[in-house]
Amino acid sequence: MAALTWVTVSWLHKGTPSVVGAVAGGVAGLVAITPASGYVDASSAIIIGALAGLTCYGAILLRERLKVDDALDVWAVHGVGGTLGAILTGVFAVAAVGGVSGLVEGNGSQVLKQLVAVGSTWIYSGVATFIILKVVDRFVGLRVGEAEEEAGLDSSQHGEVAWQVE
Repeated sequence: MAALTWVTVSWLHKGTPSVVGAVAGGVAGLVAITPASGYVDASSAIIIGALAGLTCYGAILLRERLKVDDALDVWAVHGVGGTLGAILTGVFAVAAVGGVSGLVEGNGSQVLKQLVAVGSTWIYSGVATFIILKVVDRFVGLRVGEAEEEAGLDSSQHGEVAWQVE
């Protein structure tokens, strides 16, 4: 459903569908349904997929507007999609499927639990990433020199040629 939603929104927005968009939408749907997969029914999974396609497409547009360097759209697809799926688990959880009721079944506190879990994960991931990047920067560095970047990283870092320039 996320792939279909993504392709439809892209088609309406850019005037043409995209195979890369369909794949990105499919990944967004998989990422979003993963936290909910043992707790929601099929109809809720379809809703989560549609919302993931729409939301993650919007996150890519935001990333482009903010000019953030994320060539593979990891944040827009995995970060946003995973966050959305985790929160929507608290909305659509069905006791008959996973033993836990969500907001739809009258248990609004599950959404709060999901929000706390998401917030904790963001904080932990942010702190851990900061520490790892500081250690790597101290011993190896995070950027190559301008000459190496101009020569191309395949050549300067790996001694390989990715393609021939004519």
